[in-house]
Amino acid sequence: DLKILYLQNNLIPKIENVGRLKKLEYLNIALNNIERIENLEGCEELKKLDLTANFIGELSSIEVLKYNIHLKELFLVGNPCTDFEGYRQFVVATLHQLECLDSKEIERSERIRALQDYPEVKEKIREQEKAYLLKRAREKEDAQRRMQEKKENKENQMQSKLGMDSPNSLFDSGNYQPEREQQTWEETDEEEDRRFWEEPTPYTPESRLETHRYIEEKRAKDSIRESKKKEKPLRTLITTEGKALNVNEPKLHFTLEDDEENNQFVLDLAVYRHLDTSLLDVDVQPTYVRVRVKGKPFQLVLPEEVKPDSSIAKRSQTTGHLVVSMPKANGIILARQKVSTSIKTSDSNTPQKNTRRSGRVEKLEVDPSKYSFPDVTKIIQEKEQIGQGPVSFQPRKITENEKSYVDVENNEEVPPLI
Repeated sequence: DLKILYLQNNLIPKIENVGRLKKLEYLNIALNNIERIENLEGCEELKKLDLTANFIGELSSIEVLKYNIHLKELFLVGNPCTDFEGYRQFVVATLHQLECLDSKEIERSERIRALQDYPEVKEKIREQEKAYLLKRAREKEDAQRRMQEKKENKENQMQSKLGMDSPNSLFDSGNYQPEREQQTWEETDEEEDRRFWEEPTPYTPESRLETHRYIEEKRAKDSIRESKKKEKPLRTLITTEGKALNVNEPKLHFTLEDDEENNQFVLDLAVYRHLDTSLLDVDVQPTYVRVRVKGKPFQLVLPEEVKPDSSIAKRSQTTGHLVVSMPKANGIILARQKVSTSIKTSDSNTPQKNTRRSGRVEKLEVDPSKYSFPDVTKIIQEKEQIGQGPVSFQPRKITENEKSYVDVENNEEVPPLI
């Protein structure tokens, strides 16, 4: 049931496999390598045929289109047969059902004249076809020979590039530099490209195929070079000096909190909610934490050392975030409020006690039973310190003799004691 078929610009060498399209009305096979018209008798409903810019030299092959009685438009522009003398008269006289040739309408008077001169025009067309076929045979031989020469030249160039002609050239040249070799290869490719496009070649199916192959090879080389350029170097996570760097290649939001109450760091990484957990790889080190999200590294340097063995990583069930809890390596004992037993009882003086306690500075208290170090406070026995230190700070003891002289009268002539 297909009615319109576009096959232009595909390097098709022969018309085939379209005879079963009984309802086909428009066939476009322009810009291909077709050299003769054939295998279109089965297209019973064909009304328009476009053969622009092909290589049809056998103009007599259009006689097969007599069976396509519904054919109204035919395009042969850009084919070698259009250069033949009497080309239009021959086509008009051969295809009686045709109404338009090469976008120009066929008038009745033109058809009558073409039919009158048909025998002479047909003879001229036959002679020009023979000359063209001989020319095509030579062109095929020349194209085959030229392709063989280019193949040999290319092999020689490859051998010279790889140093096959002089095996000791790499050792004689001193230090081998790949960058210089790559630059030389690029210059050679540019020179080869310029030579290819400036070299005059005949307009033949072989030259079109050769151009197509060259473009495809060049495109493949360019794609390889572009892929090499696009390949990003591996991101540096740790420098040569062993210093870890902060990296956020997945570009995710995160927070790092210092949980002083539990003596740990908590990393909240906003990974995608519907991301599968198997695509996450968490690695906790003493000085940094690394998370790979679908292969992209996220690395954060920690302000203090942590315990990797005691760290825990889990997903939030509400947000899907990755939460990593990392206990600190250096444990710090924090002061806690000492809850008095009076709080449990309903004492009226409790609020006053709490207010007094809150106003004082709490000091760290250590349970003596858990104090594992030896007590060095009682190594030296305490002795009475008499007559030592400042006089004002030493308590003066009254002896019995002094007690006996308490009632003695004070003599004013005696100077006071210092």
